Amino acid sequence: MEKALPDKLSGGDNEFESLIEESLTAPRPGDVLVGKVLLVTRDSVIVDINYKCEGRVPLVEFLDAEGNVTVKEGDEVDVFFEGTEGESGTVMLSHAKAEKFKVWRELERAFQTETPVEGIILGKVKGGLKVDIGVPAFLPGSHVDVRPARNLDRYIGQRGRFQILKFNRARGNVVVSRRSVLEHERAELKEQTLRVLEEGVILEGTVKNITDYGAFIDLGGIDGLLHITDMSWGRIQHPSEVLKVGDKVKVVVLKYDQSRERVSLGMKQIMPDPWTKVADNYPPGARIKGKVVSVTDYGAFVELEKGVEGLIHVSEMTWSKRTVHPSKLVNPGDEVEVQVLGVDEANRRISLGLKQTEPNPWQALAQVHPVGSRVKGKVKSITDFGIFVEIEPGIDGLVHISDLSWTKKVRHPSEVAKKGDEIEAVVLGIDVENERVSLGVKQLGSDPWDTIAERYPLNTRVKGKVSSIADFGVFVELEEGIEGLIHISQLSSERVDKPSSLFKVGDEVEALVVQVEPKERRIGLSIKALKQHEEREEMQAYLRREREAARFSMEDILNEELRLDRDENGGERGASRAGRGRDR
Repeated sequence: MEKALPDKLSGGDNEFESLIEESLTAPRPGDVLVGKVLLVTRDSVIVDINYKCEGRVPLVEFLDAEGNVTVKEGDEVDVFFEGTEGESGTVMLSHAKAEKFKVWRELERAFQTETPVEGIILGKVKGGLKVDIGVPAFLPGSHVDVRPARNLDRYIGQRGRFQILKFNRARGNVVVSRRSVLEHERAELKEQTLRVLEEGVILEGTVKNITDYGAFIDLGGIDGLLHITDMSWGRIQHPSEVLKVGDKVKVVVLKYDQSRERVSLGMKQIMPDPWTKVADNYPPGARIKGKVVSVTDYGAFVELEKGVEGLIHVSEMTWSKRTVHPSKLVNPGDEVEVQVLGVDEANRRISLGLKQTEPNPWQALAQVHPVGSRVKGKVKSITDFGIFVEIEPGIDGLVHISDLSWTKKVRHPSEVAKKGDEIEAVVLGIDVENERVSLGVKQLGSDPWDTIAERYPLNTRVKGKVSSIADFGVFVELEEGIEGLIHISQLSSERVDKPSSLFKVGDEVEALVVQVEPKERRIGLSIKALKQHEEREEMQAYLRREREAARFSMEDILNEELRLDRDENGGERGASRAGRGRDR
């Protein structure tokens, strides 16, 4: 017995075909359909899915973060057919599941075609990061960046593109890679960059990393080094003064090593070189103002304009000859007036002077203390060759060891004075150009050698003490600072081989002055001449005595004859004989 067909089929072939078509096109649970919003109620959204009855979607699935309804009547929306419910056959739909289904479908397609997907990094998880690409995905730490990333926290909140490495919809397991996308993008950019990369070309890049010696610039798939010396024509202590990571900068390719893919970049070369006009802007003798940028042991560098610096050498900072560290005179940041002393364009050097902007005390010194005048000052220092005396604050004069005494042999200036002593001296000379003053102490008195010939005439007998003995003779001190030399040939009438065999230092000697040369500051003495002189004097004395004795003997004879005559012949005859005796 055949089973009866439904009433609907009793109408004929057309009704049967219509029923078959309806059963074939009827949605099944899990289908994603496009429906039209018919009505928005307080808790639901009624959607027409072109089915025998409308479907119902919970209103909460159409609310945004602020609670506002995001659809209105007439809008077309994607819905997920969950099935019918109850005897009434209410069609249950879900917009949220439809969206998620669509996401999974797009992700699967992206996985199959190896197409990157958009996403945002939400936070850290064990071994990596959690990424929202429409569904939760895992980003391993090794796939976060091209280079190993130590601090993953800085990536949280970043939006980017990710490559799907693993995809399992059933388990809801998706693993993505940010590194793969970056490497692919970098490879494409590198290819484009290499087409235009050559020395002299100007490119725009991004500061990727900063070091103490420069910055690495991402030119697009290839990095270039911008050295600190090529960042600015001016002075830079650290690249961070000019750049920071992420900055967009224009650079020029200075050198490109294609085989090693090394690129040297410059930034200052894009701007005009200020040194091309330095000779015109800063002629020698010009006075200008600048800012002290650094202080060293040998001077201070002054910035005259951006990219142009000059050096004030320590010797050009003050007129004083005292050794003063530059930091005692200027500090970084000070604005100073300087004078241009010289420009060396080839070596990019400018010599500056600070003391030249002040009056030169050496020029006024000649007026205040002319040559021949007397000055007093404290001994500032003592050297082997003389004594430095402060004449004016910052100006010292030199008393050379040879100008300490006319007569005294000074072996070291410390024998005459010590540091801190106040002494008087005579100005002997002033050299303004070389900043030197010559002083003399001995010039305070007259030179005893000027009157030496008067005080020690030739053939004068003198006494003194042996002050030193040499192979060629003996030096005798006649008075303080005045010595005479007894040459070895004048020590004795006999031959003398060694003066030390006859004398020792301190012995008193007597000699005769035989030579006086004031200009040469020499006195010649002779013991031999003294002996000869004494012998002559003795001979002369003997002869005088003999002559005197002979005279007295003749007078005695005459007197005796007179007496006899008086006795024999009387006084007259005696007188006559006496007369004859005188005649004889």
